[in-house]
Amino acid sequence: MSTEDLEKYETEMELALYREYRDVVGLFSHVVETERRFYLANGVDVQVKGQGGEVYFEVTMTDAWVWDIYRPARFAKSVRVVTFKDVNVEELAKADLEVPKGPF
Repeated sequence: MSTEDLEKYETEMELALYREYRDVVGLFSHVVETERRFYLANGVDVQVKGQGGEVYFEVTMTDAWVWDIYRPARFAKSVRVVTFKDVNVEELAKADLEVPKGPF
């Protein structure tokens, strides 16, 4: 597989992921961003924890969708993430959930 073929494949996968996001975003009430992933979820609990002088975050989500082009099943009943970086959680108003219709 050439570099050009690989880039084309990844571009097509990203476009398919965006289309899926556009189709499902209205089903969720929260957006969660960590340093590695982006999630949509209907239930979110963030716990700040510490151990040995280190602070970390334990994020538990229910009814979640994971933004990851390499994950075959993006819907998950429950997700638990542990991170040492900040976590951004936003509750979305229904008006915020509308994705503009584009040429995709």
